[in-house]
Amino acid sequence: MIELEGVPELIDPVMVAAFEGWNDAGDAASAAVAHLEKEWKGEVFAALDAEDYYDFQVNRPTVWLDHGVRKITWPTTRLSVVRVGGDKPRDLVLVRGIEPSMRWRTFCNELLGFAHELGVELVVILGALLGDTPHTRPVPISGTTSDADLARRMDLEETKYEGPTGIVGVLQEACTHAGVPAVSLWAAVPHYVSQPPNPKATLALLNRLEDLIDIRVPLGELPEDARAWQVGVDQLAAEDSEVAEYVQTLEEARDTADLPEASGEAIAREFERYLRRRDTPGGRSRPGRPPKAGDDEEPPQGPGPGSGPGSGSGPGSED
Repeated sequence: MIELEGVPELIDPVMVAAFEGWNDAGDAASAAVAHLEKEWKGEVFAALDAEDYYDFQVNRPTVWLDHGVRKITWPTTRLSVVRVGGDKPRDLVLVRGIEPSMRWRTFCNELLGFAHELGVELVVILGALLGDTPHTRPVPISGTTSDADLARRMDLEETKYEGPTGIVGVLQEACTHAGVPAVSLWAAVPHYVSQPPNPKATLALLNRLEDLIDIRVPLGELPEDARAWQVGVDQLAAEDSEVAEYVQTLEEARDTADLPEASGEAIAREFERYLRRRDTPGGRSRPGRPPKAGDDEEPPQGPGPGSGPGSGSGPGSED
């Protein structure tokens, strides 16, 4: 039985989920949901029971001091709600956690139970994979779904992947079988600089999420962090002639593949994003938390999915 005390009736809710682990190269996906929680001051309303899904020898709890009192934080998955304000307000149900160690089907069913009780209209799952993509070019983002009709309506790719999968793929298929529209957005992270964080990939995922569900995300310092990250990688590559040569090879391959898309729809999409950010009064532009019971007022691409990681390690894209 799922109890949602204190959670108001939501407006056009979309569930956005990301999980640390196999499907989170460079921590890009989990960092995107963490950014949404931070910028919109999300308040956790539910957490899954850690005993049910996690092996604590794999994902260990942490001990910390709270005013001299020792406390333990257990690895789990938490849900929070934020409201995107403006002329057309919308609520986001944010799911952030760790890929479970066991009982994946029960785990997905529990998340779907929350989605059903909250009236979620769409589930968007964020992921990141390692790929043969240069850090000097825009981060490739692939949008996939198992629903052929949804693929046509939202200009997404219908997944054809076969092979090992992670919790992202399992949750998307669970949504499909439950009749809940679900989409996966994948960022390709350069395999030669895979260590977290990767703010450039996080930023790319958030930009694609904006386009997909028609919201405006406050980016804060993320664009500057992304630029600083690229400058840092540029400097490291310049110090190693073999790495610099390899990056140049990836650039040439990427530029050749992207040449037909260097104009038209890609440019139009970037221009539309620029106009949305300039015109702050319009759309869903003012963030805030959803009202609680008793409140008097409302508060304010590299290889695509299925290609697998270029280095042969890390998460492959299955969706």
